[in-house]
Amino acid sequence: MTVRSDKARGDAGGNTGTGDVVVPDDTGVPTGADDGGAGTGGEGADGGRPLGSRAPRFIRRSRPLHLSWQVAVFLVGLAVVVLGVIMLPLPGPGWVVIFLGMGIWATEFVWAQLALRWTRRKVAEAAQKALDPKVRRRNLTLTAIGVAVIAALGGWYLWKYGLVMPWKIHED
Repeated sequence: MTVRSDKARGDAGGNTGTGDVVVPDDTGVPTGADDGGAGTGGEGADGGRPLGSRAPRFIRRSRPLHLSWQVAVFLVGLAVVVLGVIMLPLPGPGWVVIFLGMGIWATEFVWAQLALRWTRRKVAEAAQKALDPKVRRRNLTLTAIGVAVIAALGGWYLWKYGLVMPWKIHED
């Protein structure tokens, strides 16, 4: 992958918007020049997939077609993210749908790819931290205390009122 600066030339799908033009290497797949300073060749710090558009080659060749493709991807991703935000207070997998929308955006936009990489890294760090024996012991202790408090409150309620629901309690 070769990145060269050519502000005067409008590239058919390889223009990164920064004045850098992505020239395909021997694989012929332009991947984008903005790697966030994390490495060379358009790859991120985690060595994952290269950054940039994953649109079919025939779409990347035509600038107007590629721009239309990007607008369509953005609008579909936006609709999915908005649906996920609506699902947050309602029943439904809101966060899963939001990340699905981000995944749709990440098929075309470098900023979404970087955001998803950051999120994956943070989730992996949290999972690793949760496996730490000290953290697991603390979480088990807090869970046991919470269960004991709920059991004590439930016992007190049963002792005081019996099996009567709160909305049927009558003052005698």
